[in-house]
Amino acid sequence: MFPALETEIKPETLSDPYEDFMHHHLQYYGYFKGPTCLPSTGHAQIDAVGKDPLMLSSPLLRSRQLLYDELDEVNPRLREPRELFSFFSSRGPLQAPKWPIECEVIKENIHHIEWVPPEPEYFYQPTGDEKEPEIVGEEQGTVVYQLDSVPTEGAYFTSSRIGGKRGIIKELAVTLQGPEDNTLLFESRFESGNLQKAVRVGAYEYELTLRTDLYTDKHTQWFYFRVQNTRKEVTYRFTIVNLLKPKSLYAVGMKPLMYSQLDATTYNVGWRREGREIKYYKNSADDGQQPLFCLTWTVQFPHDQDTCFFAHFYPYTYTDLQCYLLSIANNPIQSQFCKPRALCRSLAGNTVYLLTITNPSRTPQEAAAKKAVVLSARVHPGESNGSWIMRGFLDFILSNSPDAQLLRDIFVFKVIPMLNPDGVIVGNYRCSLAGRDLNRHYKTVLKDSFPCIWYTKNMIKRLLEEREVLLYCDFHGHSRKNNIFLYGCNSNSRKHWLHERVFPLMLSKNAPDKFSFDSCNFKVQKCKEGTGRVVMWRMGVINSYTIESTFGGSTLGSKRDTHFTVEDLKSLGYHVCDTILDFCDPDQTKYTQCLQELKELLQQEIHKKFSNFGQDVDLEASWSDIPLSDIESSTSGSDSSLSDGLPAHLLNIANELNQKMLLKKTKKKRLQTRKQRNEQYQKNYLMRELKLAEDTPTQLSGRDKGTSLEPPLTNLVLPKNMETVQTQLSGRNKGTSLEPPLTNLVLPKNKETVQDPKLLSYIPRRPEIKSSLIGGVHQIGPVLTHFQEVQK
Repeated sequence: MFPALETEIKPETLSDPYEDFMHHHLQYYGYFKGPTCLPSTGHAQIDAVGKDPLMLSSPLLRSRQLLYDELDEVNPRLREPRELFSFFSSRGPLQAPKWPIECEVIKENIHHIEWVPPEPEYFYQPTGDEKEPEIVGEEQGTVVYQLDSVPTEGAYFTSSRIGGKRGIIKELAVTLQGPEDNTLLFESRFESGNLQKAVRVGAYEYELTLRTDLYTDKHTQWFYFRVQNTRKEVTYRFTIVNLLKPKSLYAVGMKPLMYSQLDATTYNVGWRREGREIKYYKNSADDGQQPLFCLTWTVQFPHDQDTCFFAHFYPYTYTDLQCYLLSIANNPIQSQFCKPRALCRSLAGNTVYLLTITNPSRTPQEAAAKKAVVLSARVHPGESNGSWIMRGFLDFILSNSPDAQLLRDIFVFKVIPMLNPDGVIVGNYRCSLAGRDLNRHYKTVLKDSFPCIWYTKNMIKRLLEEREVLLYCDFHGHSRKNNIFLYGCNSNSRKHWLHERVFPLMLSKNAPDKFSFDSCNFKVQKCKEGTGRVVMWRMGVINSYTIESTFGGSTLGSKRDTHFTVEDLKSLGYHVCDTILDFCDPDQTKYTQCLQELKELLQQEIHKKFSNFGQDVDLEASWSDIPLSDIESSTSGSDSSLSDGLPAHLLNIANELNQKMLLKKTKKKRLQTRKQRNEQYQKNYLMRELKLAEDTPTQLSGRDKGTSLEPPLTNLVLPKNMETVQTQLSGRNKGTSLEPPLTNLVLPKNKETVQDPKLLSYIPRRPEIKSSLIGGVHQIGPVLTHFQEVQK
């Protein structure tokens, strides 16, 4: 195929010096057991190259960036570029999670099976007789489990390592005194685990304290811990004593999740809802700080000497994600159209994965025409329901379904399945290791402190320069409202009025027993300006949403008063795909019907609002001029937190960066020549004149009645060829005002004669200018003369 290369290689008999050196070097240190590149080896390799000069194994072919097909006639192609960060290998082990050096981590690998309950799991129905146990505390109880040296408010993240804290892992659980000792053994020092302390206050009663998010003193909601040494047919009571939210789904029937290791291995039964006598109430102990709330429930374990787990919701860990991505990388079909990449490294050094999903395009034009869809999850680490929705989306979009293939043909999907891996690993509920809610810092300039969202925003910014982003969805969880719903952003454009509501309305029709359109909200509040949906909306993504999934269940349709399972959440991922197809269907019948339905719903809402205030409104008139933000309530009922600002150790860095950026924006280019300075001065003066003209605007509607109503001079363009002006004024003969708004005044260099007397209305209302234009023939010259005199 390459005769010149073949004739040049055949006489060569020496081995490659670099390869020979590396083989000797590795062999010396015991890493290489094969033969070195001796001349005989070189002869064999050269003979092989003579037969097939395209062999990649030959050390004489220096480029390893070329790939060849089986047939020599096929043109070679370049390898895909290497990653900036290491990516897991399909032949090697997964990347072990990195923990802050303050965290102790047990060596056991925690794994749970996936299981769907055969029967619906109904909400707990309160009887009114539920107890509110009085908090005893460790003064009168016995501490049976307590974490040491947990970093809280005032400390900050410094470094991380695989396995967390160095040294021997302490045994925190109490030592059993014999087989008759029925004390439960607690543990939470595993991935996503959260339990700070357990106090035994009765024979089968325990008070539990949750760990706050690392480097903070708040955000206690997510719990996930293990208990051992259980006894069956005995009623245990657990009471979490330091919850911070005054309202919770536990107060309206939500049950905790329990997992039995013996049931999983024996009967293939996984997580299930358990608990009776469930009560959510205010903690009576007042320490003078923020009020605390308690969750109490009773439970009976199914087996003696069992290992059981309790969780706020179905866990989905960083290791679970890596196992799933590894299965994609090992799938010869899915790996062709799903490319996992490393978006960045987190604060602790864990990889933040970015998936690009699309079918290969036949032509560059076809590839450029594809629109983009951006999906993300787990910016709040304790909201694991977002990961299960994402899992359902990925299962469908990577399948061989015709709809999935169609979506991959017409879209480029950018998917970030876990935005905050550090928080997921350590068992945080809301924050990263920076001690802040990442979903309040999408406008940050601190790339090193908030790398996950900085690189996400930057990726979307570059994506917008390449193609249109049709949809942005960030998957979240909600602890105070049932069902699934979303938050969006009202469009300020009359062209796209109500269009941002079409997608959620379609989704509610595709998943009527899970998704509630009535719970959606589209008001943009000032305190939410740093969230992903608002920042992406400001960047130009009209359909920018936060999809909220309850920790509880549904109050709609056939699933009314039942808890959501992982299959319910995964099915919503499929419905998102189905809704994207409906939303982009060339047959706009569904879209038009939804838009009309939205207008009718909005009319009803307006009428209801005004009726509540005792006012009447004519809905047949200009009701669409009423701002949507005045109609909707705020999203203060959302499950979000206010921004705490930056930590103290980052304030100075942020101020310095902001000042540098401000200087870059305000720095002007110095005008070098007198001509440039004169032109700038003339332009500034002209803008002041135009502003004066705008101060006394008049209506154009009276022109056909013989009144002279010149429009304000805001957009005056006097071209070199004055035929353009006559074309622009052609509509005046019909008595209609067709003057465009004037924002740019360009005075031509040549002073051409204008024969149309109607040009008078385009001239400012200054008498000295109008007087020079009175008569049958109007000259542009006096206008130039006027401005030249003013400049002098």
